[in-house]
This record gives sequence, C-alpha cells and structure tokens, in this order.
Amino acid sequence: MSRARPPPLVTGISPKEGPAWTKVTIRGENLGTGPADLIGLSICGHNCLLTAEWMSASKIVCRVGPAKDDKGEINVTTKSGGLGTSTVSFKLLKPERIGILDQSAVWVDEMNYYDMRTDRNKGLSPLSLRPSNPLGIDIDKGKIPQNDMEQTFPGMSGDFTSENFSATWYLMENHSGTSFEQLKIAANNLKKQANKKNEGSLAYVKGGLSTFFEAQDALSAIHQKLESDGTEKVEGSMTQRLENILNRASDTADTLFQEVLGRKDKADSTRNALNVLQRFKFLFNLPLNIERNIQKGDYDVVINDYEKAKSLFGNTEVPVFKKVYSEVETRINALRSLLLEKLLQTPSTLHDQKRYIRYLSDLHAPGDPAWQCIYAQHKWILQLMQNCRDEFISGQRVGVGALELEGDTRSSALSRLGHTSSLKRGGSLRTPRPSTWRSETPQQVQFVEKLSDVVIGQLPNFWKLWISYVNGSLFSETGEKSGQVEKSKKNARQRQNDFKKMIEEVTNRLVKLVRGALLIGTLPPHEQSLYGGWENKTELTGQWMTQIIHTVRCCHEALSALEIPNDLLQVIQDLLVDLRVQCLVVTLLHTTEDIKRLADKEDWIVDNKGITSLPSQFEQCMVQMLQSLKEPLDIRPGEINVLQVDQVQDQAAELSVKIMKVFINTLDHLSTKTDAEINATRNIAVDLSSPDRFSAIQEDFSPTAEQRLLIILSNCQYLERHTFLNLADHFEKHCFTGTEKITRVSVEAVRELDRQLFEAYIERRADPIAGALEPGIYAGYFDWRDCQAPTGVRNYLKEALVNIIAVHAEVFTVSKDLVPRVLSKIVESVADEMCRLMQCVSSFSKNGALQARLEICALKDAISAYLSSKSNVSFKHALDTLPQLQSGADKKLLEELLNKFKSSMQLQLTCFQPSSVQPIKR
Repeated sequence: MSRARPPPLVTGISPKEGPAWTKVTIRGENLGTGPADLIGLSICGHNCLLTAEWMSASKIVCRVGPAKDDKGEINVTTKSGGLGTSTVSFKLLKPERIGILDQSAVWVDEMNYYDMRTDRNKGLSPLSLRPSNPLGIDIDKGKIPQNDMEQTFPGMSGDFTSENFSATWYLMENHSGTSFEQLKIAANNLKKQANKKNEGSLAYVKGGLSTFFEAQDALSAIHQKLESDGTEKVEGSMTQRLENILNRASDTADTLFQEVLGRKDKADSTRNALNVLQRFKFLFNLPLNIERNIQKGDYDVVINDYEKAKSLFGNTEVPVFKKVYSEVETRINALRSLLLEKLLQTPSTLHDQKRYIRYLSDLHAPGDPAWQCIYAQHKWILQLMQNCRDEFISGQRVGVGALELEGDTRSSALSRLGHTSSLKRGGSLRTPRPSTWRSETPQQVQFVEKLSDVVIGQLPNFWKLWISYVNGSLFSETGEKSGQVEKSKKNARQRQNDFKKMIEEVTNRLVKLVRGALLIGTLPPHEQSLYGGWENKTELTGQWMTQIIHTVRCCHEALSALEIPNDLLQVIQDLLVDLRVQCLVVTLLHTTEDIKRLADKEDWIVDNKGITSLPSQFEQCMVQMLQSLKEPLDIRPGEINVLQVDQVQDQAAELSVKIMKVFINTLDHLSTKTDAEINATRNIAVDLSSPDRFSAIQEDFSPTAEQRLLIILSNCQYLERHTFLNLADHFEKHCFTGTEKITRVSVEAVRELDRQLFEAYIERRADPIAGALEPGIYAGYFDWRDCQAPTGVRNYLKEALVNIIAVHAEVFTVSKDLVPRVLSKIVESVADEMCRLMQCVSSFSKNGALQARLEICALKDAISAYLSSKSNVSFKHALDTLPQLQSGADKKLLEELLNKFKSSMQLQLTCFQPSSVQPIKR
C-alpha cells in the first residue's frame, strides 16, 4: 500500500552551524500535517523531537542537542510520509570556553575551572584564566637573558597580567623571530577581542533572551508557590526572618569579642607607657638608623625621624644629647648633598624630580632646589639637541650616549602624545617603519624626527616641572597653603622671565638645527657653521620634505597641547612656513626634471583619438605633483596660506609655467630627433589587452619624420583642447593662484609649436606634389599651342591626385581631425601652382585650351571637399586665363571626358569623400 503523502524532504537549515543547543529553523517540503504528525527529528544523530516546534508543512523550529558527530544530516519522520531525506547538513561546533567573569545565558559547569592536578580542589584566580597566548599566534621564545631584559626595562614586566606590563618586553621575549605579517595578524586578533568585549550586554541579552524568560517564569512559579502554601502568613516574610537571624548573630559577636576589646585598650595603655620610656633610646639609635634607611632609600623615614628628634632635642641643653644630636645633623647634611646630586642627575623622571625636591624642602636645604633642577634640565635638553646634530653630522647613528633616553622617560613622552587630541599618531611622531627604513631614508629626515623625539620626550616634563613650581604643588599635593608653598610661588614670580628665556632658547635651538639641516640660507653667516655641515648629505625631494613638515607639525601640536604660550612657539610656525615654501619649490623643480625625462618614454603608438600616451603621462605627472603638495599646502590652525604670499605666488606661477614650457620643448625636441636617436631610445610598450592599441601587429614599427610631425601635431591639439583645461581645474582645486596666466602662456606656447610643426609638415609634403606638376605637364615636349584633341586627363594629374591621396592616408592613419586642415593647405599649394603655370602660358590653341580646362576642372572636382577660399580664387584665376569654349560640341566633349575621368578613378577619389569610419592605428 502506498503512503498518503510523499516522504519529508529537508532543503534548508538556518543557521548551518553552531554549538549545542543552538536554535535552528528547518525548511523543506512535506514536513507533516500538524504537530501530531511529526514523530521523529534528529540532527547529527541526536534526537531533537523534544525541542521541536512544528510551524507549518515547510518549517520546523528546534534546538540542536549534543551529538558525537561533528557534521550530519537532518532526518524528519512523519506519520503520513515516513522517514524523510535531506539535501543539506548541519555542522556542530565545539562550545567555546566561558570564563568565570564572562556573561553567559546558560549554566556553566564550574568544575572545569578547578585545578585537578593536586589532591585538593584549589580554585584558580580570575587572572590565571586569561589565555596564555593573547596574540593568538605561535610563540617564538627568544634567547635574550632575563637580566638584560630587567636592565633594559627597569621596573617593568613581560607578564601581561602584571600592572607594570611592558608590551615591548613581551614581544622581545616571546616573538623576537616572528615575521611582520604574523604581527599584523596578531594585531587583528587583539582588535577582534576588544570588539567582542565592547559589544556590550545588548548582544548578550538578545542571544539569551529565551533563557531570561525561562528564569522569569521559574521565579514567578516559586513566588506563587510560596503564596499558595501560606508560609509567609504564619512565620513572616523571608526577608524579615533573615534580618532577625543577622541581628542575633551581631549580638552574639559583640558578646564574644567584648573581652578581646577590653584587652586591646589595656595593651594600648601599656604601649604608650613604653614609648615614653623608649624616647631617649630613640635618640641614641638615630644616627645608625639614618645610615641604614639612607642605604635602603627610605628617605621618608629618615625625614620623619629627624623632624621628631629636632622637636624633642633641638633646643636641649644636656651635653650628651647635644653631642648625639650634632651627629644626627652631620648625617642629615650628607643626605642633603646626596639628594641634591640625585636631583641634578640626568636623565631622570618627573616623579623622581618632584620627590627629591620635596625631600630637600622638608630637610630645609639651602638655596632653591626646584630652580636648580629646572636650570639643570634646561642645559641637559640643549645638550641633547646639539649631540643629536653632531652625531648625525659625524656619520654615526643616533642611539649611543646621552640620546638613548631611559625607558620610563621615553614611554611617558609617547603616552603624553597618545593622549593629545590633536595628534592621531598612536602616541608617536612616526608611523611604523619597515626594516630597510634606516638605510633608505636621508640623514636629514632621520635627524629631524630624532630631534623632534628628543624635544617631545623632554620638554613636556620640563614644562610640567615649572607649572608645579609655579602653583606650589611641588611641596603640597593637596594644595594646602604653607610657608614653603608661598615661598615657591614668590620665587616663581621672580623667575618667570628667566624661564621664558629658557623655553625660547629651546625652541630657537630646535628651529636653528632644522634650518641648518634644510634651510641653511635662512641662517645668519655666523650661525651657519654652528648649525650647518649638511652639504655632503643627500638632496631632499618633495616627498621627504612633506615627511619633515608632518614631523614638525606634530611637534608643534604636541607643544601647543601643553598650553605653552603661542608667542613662544611662533618661531616653529615661521619655520613651517619656510619649510612649506621650500617643499613647494623643490617639488616643482623636481617635476620639471621628471617632465624632461618623459621624452624617453614616448612609444609613438597612437590611439583612436590620434594621440600617444605622452599627454596622459604629462597630465598624470602634474596631478601626482599637485596631490603630493596637498599636505604641505594644507592650512592647519594658526598657519597661513603660503599661496597668498605675493612672492610665493609669483615663484609658483613662474615654475608652473616653466614646467609647461619644458614639456612643449620636449615635444619640439621629439619632432627634430633623427631616426637613429629614436631607435636608440625607443621602448615600445605593447598593451595587448587595450582595444585602443594595434601595436602588437607591428612591433617593429618606427615612424618616419613626417609621421612624427603628425603625431606631435595631434598631441598639441589634445593638449590645447583637453590637457591644459584639465590641469587648470586641478590647479584651482588645489588653490593655486595664477591659473589663468599658466593656462594662457601654455596655450600660446603650444599654438606656436603647432604652427611651426604644421608649416614644416606642409613644406615636406606640399612642395614635392606642387613641384611635380610643371615637369608632368610638359612631359614629352607638350605644347599648349600645338596639341591634339583631348582624349582624357593626363597621367601627371593622376599622379598628383595619388600623391595627395597618400598624404590623406598618412594623416588619416594618425588623426582623422587633422585631415581637413592638412589637405586644405596642400590643395591651396597645388591650386596656386596650377594658377601660376596657366598664367605663364602665352597662348592656347583650341585643343590646348580644352585640355587645360579639362585638367583644371578634373582636379578641382576631385578635391572639392578640401577647397578653401584661397584655393577657389586660384582655380578661378587659372580658368580665367583660358579661352572660353564657344561651341556646344566642345562643352559636351568636356563633360564626357570629366565623367570618364571620375568613373575610371572612382575608387581613388572615394577617399576624398567625408567618412565616419575610424582609422586602424599603429
């Protein structure tokens, strides 16, 4: 017996993969007539019927249970159709491990997070549950000794769970041999982990919405159960009972510890009595204790003991006490000298400087330690900057001696940059460099970046130390008024001008060092020897100048973020103006040289517009130049528009015009090159994929001198009509001034070149054709006064037409647009020559006049499409010199011979008719 319905067929499942208990939607055909008809459902071999929810005959919703198979089919069984089939499969994913601090919508078995390797179930700390490999790539342990790492990174740790974690230490220890590509993958893994943590609770709630509903239902059921059995009415609410229990526990605890608290009060009384007895013992042991605490670095303890002893025995008259107290003073004087030495030692961190200043202040050190520290830091920063320049000049790499800043100082400088809103460089003035950057980058660029790092690494701490000195926070973190704070503020007010001169000296030294490396001509002669010395270094291109401008801008923004007054940073703004102008000039000059070299790239292959790739390369070169100038010419806050300075405007316009003229001169030079020069420098670029190229057919194609003239003429027309207009738009888009002048001068120059090349081509092609007319006419001793009756157009005229056709073909092959212009000029030359020849004839016979009229009319009719007003006048004058036809028979004969001529040369004369067919290009 056949079944009533076809067996079920599963055609889709969504999602197609997931961990156990993933909610899936099954779609297909004949999945049952109702919930009762569904009697079986398995996914990957696991029975999912209990969680199945029949929606329709084509849709079932269920949850996937745990199964042994990682991938399996979906089998649906119905009463009406029996066991079905499936065209899709489901992939069961292993569940991700959930940490004890992660959110989860389901209950997690916590036994997995206990250490089973020991006898006791010792719970692991949350930090130990973090992944052992946070980067997610293979670990490559380095061979760097642990002692070297600790010396290189004092106070830091390579353990990423530590508060003093150093990423550099971790990478050197675990990934010293890892490739850059693997590190990029690791960075992406960290970003994914961060994004996953930042998704928030919304995605978590959405994923476990059903679990929340189940928990809510369970709590409601418990609440209803408690209300239904009446427990709360008899014994009170659950919270009330809990409060009573806690109150009883509190009373019991007070009873238990009452005796202990009493003993504590007695112990305090006894201790106070012993302190009084130990007072004199404290004084006798104080010199030794001071020595020990100084060796351990516990200066706070020493200061507290000294203040205590001073208050007790400072004014004593007992000889023994006075002798011991004088020894204490000797130790304290030695401590003052030690702290002052540490304070003036460089390099040091701002935290250490503040600490030593407070110690010296608490010890009542003579003089002003804070100002001494500021002065020493100022001298050290200037020395660092000068050392940076000297080491680069001598050819050494920066990275030895004083320029290697301590890790704490360097990292703090970079962290300050990272928190500066105006800098979006991730806490560094420089982007990550490839391994070959040092060898490829000019010394001046490396010097400016290293010099900027020195200033940014030291000047912020220097400025903050002064601010702390001004507001008195060096001596009081809470800002409480005291004699020391007021004295500090008074000293700061008196030394404001001195500190301002210090900042000016640092910024001026920075600017002069940069000018000495890049703009030596802007320094006075007596300073050029002090800050110069870069004459033998590589000449910088516009690209490297742009990099330097970016570095100086970042340095200025970082210093501005410290709220240093703008008048102290104005010299840096002035430097930026000169650097931007220099970058503009250098870029334009280098572009001029690049344009000169474009001639070597000319392949003489024309496209369907009749132009080669040279105009496109020229336009591309100019556009790239303007794009490279976008950042240097960009106006940042506080900067001026250098293109609005009259001198810069004139110089930029002059250099831009020079670039245009250089390219036009390049075209002129190409037109005069010999065939040997062309063959020596030609580099044919065959593009088989381009529909506008036909060079693959004639790889050995070498244009003639006349063809080169035509190609350059076509390029000139394209430059005037398209390229120069496009460049004018680009100049205006990049806020260049003088665009009209640049375009006007360029168009005038290209028109002049076009005129010269056109005259040269016409001279080469028209003169031979016109010159061949007279020998052809009088070939075979022909005489107009004594000739036979005409039987047709003579061969000389046909040869002239064929030569004109050859010129037509040559021009048409290069550019269809040049045909009317060239042929009109050639026709004028031929017509003028025919007119001259006719006017030179003294007399015509009847047959001679008829022959001459026949040939002139045949020539005029054949090239009628290219007649100009000048050629029409020439033909008219030629016909006027001939005797008029008197008889009708002569007119009829003339017409018959003309028709015969047109019929016999119909194929040749067709080329003179206008056509829309595009020529095939070489």
